[in-house]
Amino acid sequence: MARLLLVVVVGLFAALGAVPAQAADGYRYWSFWQRGGDGGSWAYATQGPSSARPDDGDMIGFRFAVSEDSNDATRPRGMADFAAVCADTPATDGTKRVAVVIDFGTAADAADHRTPPAPRTECARVGADASAGEALAAVAKPLRYNSAALLCAISGYPESGCGDKMSGSVDAHAAPKGDGGDGKADGDGASGGPSAGLIGGLAGVVLLGAAAVWQARRRRV
Repeated sequence: MARLLLVVVVGLFAALGAVPAQAADGYRYWSFWQRGGDGGSWAYATQGPSSARPDDGDMIGFRFAVSEDSNDATRPRGMADFAAVCADTPATDGTKRVAVVIDFGTAADAADHRTPPAPRTECARVGADASAGEALAAVAKPLRYNSAALLCAISGYPESGCGDKMSGSVDAHAAPKGDGGDGKADGDGASGGPSAGLIGGLAGVVLLGAAAVWQARRRRV
């Protein structure tokens, strides 16, 4: 009886360890962000770069990363404000200045896991009615879009792919993203570990087995 119990318990623990982590789908893409020139937090843009019309003194940001959706998207890193980015670009009539922050992400976000270009900031001087996409094009060509007008590459990065879907463990989304409190940190999500119900069930099996062994020993006395 004791040997049988031991085999059952060991088998259950082996099965428990083999339970895979819950899968989560994500997309590798450039997200678009907006921020006032006086600082503050990045806000995920509600319009695409070709539609958004920033004002003189505004900031726009682009971050390449793997994200599940807009709620999970990763903010551009760095704390530079408009005054710092456009300090050497004086205002002129008929134009506007837009601070552009470009964050190429990390090696973990890259399809080939190679270190991407370093983040950079640029001050775009464009026409008064220019879109965010035009401001970006003024400082970060070549840009690449797909047939659905999705921004695929900035300054030629990445060389291929566009909003590619990928699957992985939720553990890949467990760590905070960004830096200095300026990045998006994921909330508490489901872990890849065993559920409380499964642990409770296993504990119940162990207790029942122990009781059976105790009863069998009593009969032998």
